[in-house]
Amino acid sequence: MSGIRPYQVSSSGQLSLPAAARHRWGLDKGGPVDVLDLEFGVLIVPRGEGQRLLGDLLGHDAHARYVQSLADDPDLATA
Repeated sequence: MSGIRPYQVSSSGQLSLPAAARHRWGLDKGGPVDVLDLEFGVLIVPRGEGQRLLGDLLGHDAHARYVQSLADDPDLATA
């Protein structure tokens, strides 16, 4: 782990994933990631890890409430 470093978000909401993470996750040519909005912050993890982490961090009922809270948020629509 390389520690905490500040990054700039563009006016269109884009953020570059650090090169070390892209290499480690096999994303040198791009690819999908999971983004978890934890309300107090955002966590970006390799694709498929988000569900596992939520399962580890939240109980079933809390996870169900979290998923339901995302249903009506148009900003979270995926392409």
